[in-house]
Amino acid sequence: MTPAANKNKWRIVNEALPQQKLLLELLVMSGDIAVADDSTGTILERTLNECLEHGWIETRMFGAGFHKISITSKGRDKTKPR
Repeated sequence: MTPAANKNKWRIVNEALPQQKLLLELLVMSGDIAVADDSTGTILERTLNECLEHGWIETRMFGAGFHKISITSKGRDKTKPR
């Protein structure tokens, strides 16, 4: 792979996928949300983990069996038009 092709590949990986954008936009509009711990194996769990890996969201324990999901400034930047 040429360096130019590799650079384009990285740019694509760094862009938010549609489900990630939807989650980030929901957080911008509604503020923090609570997510149940029993979301194992769901698209929501996968999307949350992907956003966490990118640093777009953060999570905290919130009551028994729930996590509080908050958007970071890096995640908020992903929702702004380019």
